[in-house]
Amino acid sequence: MRAVTGESYLTLRAGAEAVGEVEDRRSRFIAQLVHVEGEKDAEAFIAEVRARHHDARHNVPAWILADGRERCSDDGEPSRTSGMPTLEVLRGAGLANVCCVVTRYFGGTLLGPGGLVRAYTAATQAAVAEAEKDGAIVEMTLVTPVTVQLPYALYDRVTRLVADAGGKVADSLFAEDVQLSLVFRAGAEAPFVAAARELANGDDIARPGQPRFAEF
Repeated sequence: MRAVTGESYLTLRAGAEAVGEVEDRRSRFIAQLVHVEGEKDAEAFIAEVRARHHDARHNVPAWILADGRERCSDDGEPSRTSGMPTLEVLRGAGLANVCCVVTRYFGGTLLGPGGLVRAYTAATQAAVAEAEKDGAIVEMTLVTPVTVQLPYALYDRVTRLVADAGGKVADSLFAEDVQLSLVFRAGAEAPFVAAARELANGDDIARPGQPRFAEF
């Protein structure tokens, strides 16, 4: 998987939950991985899992956001044996805007620090692998929306300009004239806007919006 960059990152599709489970000396480790939009979403999911597995010994959370914020907790396990290994798997997978909670049902045998690190790592890796297998991992790209208002006579030429610039038509509205809602990779909209202005004899028929992350 690619690492998180300023222009794209990988995340789980909204609404999907991937689960991975490993067992070590009768202790069960269940990793539950979801998409979140921010810290409040992460905290809500952590609370949901704690309620779901209220009888478990530990519910270890880790989350990482696209803006660089991240957090983890050992939830009563020895320091740096659970939360940090879980977070490291998410980092290594290039994931962002995700929250993973690893539930441990204690099997009666102490695993030691090394055993705990391996178990929490393996459970989280299993959840990521399950998400990949299910096609639940998507790439979010920094894109710029552009709205174009144009006469019907320019429609074919403008749509060719969109394709040439690598853009996509997200929506079309046909009334007295045509309104197109377009999406470009951030930066790629500038040549299109300039070409559309030239085509329209200097009229600003294309209006860029604020960049945002979206599937592209």
